[in-house]
Amino acid sequence: MDIDTFWRLVEDSLRHSPGRRGREAFLRDRLASLPLADVVQFQVYLDKACQSAYTWDLWGAAVRIFGGWCSDDGFVYFRLWLVGRGRDVFERAVAQPDALAEFPEIRRLVGRHCRTWNSDEEWPEWESLDYLASEAYGRATGDDDECAEGFYDAMKAQLSGEVFSRDPAGERWDARDETVAALKVPTLMRMFGLDTLR
Repeated sequence: MDIDTFWRLVEDSLRHSPGRRGREAFLRDRLASLPLADVVQFQVYLDKACQSAYTWDLWGAAVRIFGGWCSDDGFVYFRLWLVGRGRDVFERAVAQPDALAEFPEIRRLVGRHCRTWNSDEEWPEWESLDYLASEAYGRATGDDDECAEGFYDAMKAQLSGEVFSRDPAGERWDARDETVAALKVPTLMRMFGLDTLR
């Protein structure tokens, strides 16, 4: 599997079904039909994409969208969701986080408290995308355990000792500071106010 095949699978799932569950079933089935090395490589590309999106600027954009708060885990799930939107959307948002303001999935959240967002389909997060490759690996090997035997060892071998940074790239800034946010993500700042009730 190469990077283009990875993105094609993600985008095929988006065309297959708009719903998260349908997309997960599609990806799980497709991955389980591939050679085990390709299943592992899918996870490697997913992890690398999420790492490339691990920036203070994108985290600040997520904080604005969520009304002033986005935890470490929440930002992981947000980046997985962003991968799930496809290559063009992902690369554009990583390069210019304020471009998220143009995406329909984000625009439909404007003016609504997060408690009114449909948790299955509207929340910009996709935690379970991170588990699909290991589940497909387990299905292909006959090991139904979510942490399929050998999957994570194969991942380490594929990464060949590559270590991901524990710190986001770029300069840290406070997305709750209206003056700074106006410079960093001006459109998102206007669209999403801070909600102190969260």
